[in-house]
Amino acid sequence: MGCGKVFLGVVGLIVVITLISVPVAIYLNRDHSASKRLFTFADYFNDTIRYKKYGVYWISDSEYLHKAKDGNVFLHNVETRELSLFLSNTTFSQVDATDYIVSADRKFVSLESNYTKKWRHSYTASFVLFNLEASFVTQDIPQAVQYLAFAPTGNMLAYVWRYNIYLKQSAATAPIQVTQNGEENRILNGVPDWAYEEEVFASSEAMWWSTTGKFLAYLELNDTSVHTIDYPWFGSGQYPETIAIPYPKAGSTIPKAKLFVIDSANPLKRVEVVVPTFFGSGDHYLSSVTWVTDERVAVQWLKRRQNHVLLQIYDFDGSNWTQMSKTGWIGQYNPARPFFAEDKISFYRVMSDSKGYKHIHYITNAMPITSGTWEVMYISKLTSSAIYFISNEHMGRPGQRNLYKASFPTDLWYQMMLPPNFDKSKKYPLLIYVYGGPASQTTDFSFRLGWSTYLASTEGVIVANFDGRGSGYQGDEVMHAIYQRLGTYEVEDQISAVRKFIDMGFIDTERIAIWGWSYGGYVTSMALGAGTGLFKCGIAVAPVAKWDYYDAVYTERYMSRPDENVDGYKNSTVMSRAKNFQSVEYLLIHGTADDNVHFQQAAQISKALVDEKVDFEAMWYTDKDHTLAGSARYHVYNHMTHFLQKCFAKTK
Repeated sequence: MGCGKVFLGVVGLIVVITLISVPVAIYLNRDHSASKRLFTFADYFNDTIRYKKYGVYWISDSEYLHKAKDGNVFLHNVETRELSLFLSNTTFSQVDATDYIVSADRKFVSLESNYTKKWRHSYTASFVLFNLEASFVTQDIPQAVQYLAFAPTGNMLAYVWRYNIYLKQSAATAPIQVTQNGEENRILNGVPDWAYEEEVFASSEAMWWSTTGKFLAYLELNDTSVHTIDYPWFGSGQYPETIAIPYPKAGSTIPKAKLFVIDSANPLKRVEVVVPTFFGSGDHYLSSVTWVTDERVAVQWLKRRQNHVLLQIYDFDGSNWTQMSKTGWIGQYNPARPFFAEDKISFYRVMSDSKGYKHIHYITNAMPITSGTWEVMYISKLTSSAIYFISNEHMGRPGQRNLYKASFPTDLWYQMMLPPNFDKSKKYPLLIYVYGGPASQTTDFSFRLGWSTYLASTEGVIVANFDGRGSGYQGDEVMHAIYQRLGTYEVEDQISAVRKFIDMGFIDTERIAIWGWSYGGYVTSMALGAGTGLFKCGIAVAPVAKWDYYDAVYTERYMSRPDENVDGYKNSTVMSRAKNFQSVEYLLIHGTADDNVHFQQAAQISKALVDEKVDFEAMWYTDKDHTLAGSARYHVYNHMTHFLQKCFAKTK
């Protein structure tokens, strides 16, 4: 295949995307003008060079709301091009609100304030209801609400407070308490626990309105038997506090899920949507809920091992359809959401075809609508006359995305960011950025300005990333290559990529480093521990050390349970490679309040390295989670920069 070109017009940097098997690249946009300045470390942390964002809140097919810089919200009509003030900034300032939600009938606005982050998606906030017609505020919703959603019609709404669901049959009526059994870390109604939020729904919501709001479906999670992870919160008190989170690790007890539906006209009467006996006798997850009509709901139940999904349609006819994965797990991360046709029985869905590529299928008997050695990411919209979807069909590039109206690659893709005035006759230091997790993709056509930009522009470092086996959007054969063997091919392929880069002739073999965050920190550590002699140093931020320590939903999807894959778990630990760190410089970074990849993981790596008498560097960030946000963000990148400067300087 030929080379792909991407122009990056800022600060004279060049991005080249090509196939790993092709050693020749086309370098674009070179400008030797002395007037071009470098992208500095300071530029990364301010807004001097940033693309502009424009937030759009669609409220009809032809109208959207946009909040301007001054805080006023304007209504835009894309057909008439009319512009009008919808909500004044003074209304926001009345209650110190920072965000808003509009009711379907446009009579009420929920104003959000006191945002307090919890986990990746979840947060609590205060909500007041502003009557747009009468211009007054109703304050009958308690503080620290966990989730709030208007119905699809009218101004009825539901919210979750202290893990119980409350319903307001109109914005002006008093709330009705729907559930009574909610309790932190035990019974959760309408919101997910940590595992469901992070690994199943990727959101903070677990209740779903029917198409007109006649019914409300909600998830009840029982965490009473789920083991907790306890870690200290140091704060500023005399004694640290202890944070406890129900966190199912690989092989341990998982949450028990039940789905209920209430009638909004009679919310105290609920009906359980029961998983079929033949499917629900063992451990399982509730994967998705989709209302087809007010009288029909489609639910996807997923076996614990995540290689068998049941899509059950509940409307008293008991129809169902099942899908089995032949080579690995279902979907990229979870089963794709169904899009129902006009008959409200048949539906469209992205799933693997017979050759292992994900395409749109029309489900009465899984008839494929698209086909080819490319993949559909997701369905965007289904209308009566067309289906709109996002895929990487154009020119066969896995990292490209295009919107469409409705040969397995032996080469794998890499991406390089080159210094200004790049000269292929010279030798440059190389930094490999890696994530490498199952179904992930780092080589794409997205525009980014980040730490890599600074390193290439100011420090003269070539920054490269590579999508090896296990990565997504290149077919199931590539993606499922690491099924039940994490820490193998995705690590080996990063090492092979480095050897290919060296063959290109412009890499200084004495100055090669690798770094990654989360799964990327794991791959970094495993690559350094492989003992190849290729890497001089590496940085692992919040790395996994041992898959037994990570959450069951994610880990078992790719590794099965520990008792089902003993060798896979045993051979995939960073600690088993500790002795090979003698020949590399290693920086280990972790936050002590990481709720995702627990500090336990870094502690075990540190312990193993000490036992092997390995000298290494470590940086802990007190009370910081997996993102190392806030004041830690500048510090971590500054510290990593100094580490790389020392690493590359020593071998000049």
